Amino acid sequence: MAKNQFRMLKSAIAGVEAVVAETNHSFTRHTHEQFGIGLISSGAQKSLSGRGMVEAGAGDLIAVNPNEVHDGTPIGEGRSWRILYFSPEVIGNCLSDITEGELAMAEIPDPVFRDTRTAGQFEALFAAATDPNSDHQNAGSGTNANPLSCEEGLLTLVAGVMRKRPATGRPVVPHSIRIVREMMDDDPAAGISLSDLARASSLSRFQVLRAFFKATGMTPHAYLIQRRIHLARRLMAVGTPLAETALAAGFSDQSHMTRVFVSKYGLSPRSYANAMA
Repeated sequence: MAKNQFRMLKSAIAGVEAVVAETNHSFTRHTHEQFGIGLISSGAQKSLSGRGMVEAGAGDLIAVNPNEVHDGTPIGEGRSWRILYFSPEVIGNCLSDITEGELAMAEIPDPVFRDTRTAGQFEALFAAATDPNSDHQNAGSGTNANPLSCEEGLLTLVAGVMRKRPATGRPVVPHSIRIVREMMDDDPAAGISLSDLARASSLSRFQVLRAFFKATGMTPHAYLIQRRIHLARRLMAVGTPLAETALAAGFSDQSHMTRVFVSKYGLSPRSYANAMA
């Protein structure tokens, strides 16, 4: 199997990103701001999810919810997959249609599942979204059949993965930890120390460290770096130069941002920026 090949493809659907990967890369714990739905093509992996450790092999669908902490390690020599990342707005609009306004948002209940019908729906949507003949600026324009195919594919895939509701919600985050998290969310580029977080939450530094990890699955530092990566992705998506993005997002320089970005997503920032252009 080829090692560490990642491609971000142009997507014909606003709010949807498409990635193809063939790799033996082990991903550190990270999050996405989007929903992710993918299909393992070959090989297998194990990963942390909101439901604990799970394994996925060829033919399995994989899914992740926004801000769900997860990682990924190959089982054997490596694995390959295709995945679509959907903005919460895209999923919310689909769910509102599907439930006739009763449900505006929900979590994908299964981090790994096997369903040939849903896999076929994913394949069809991925093909429509990455059709090089599509209008990449607006999936609702143009005269070919692809915009209709994309809309149909979105609704049927979301209906397929959401057909079962989660049995329970996420654990309640303590108020003190919400304060800490909001400090980093509000200004991820700021230089924040553990002492700053302790003062804001009226906890000791060790209490912050322990309680934050228990509530989020990440240390405060890891969470802050992740929020900086999310900020960097948003800046790159609107065409901000990479060096400027790195400094605005709180990284010491472009090289630092690149190392973190690749470790979490496999892609380089330049590859991501080029795909979003």
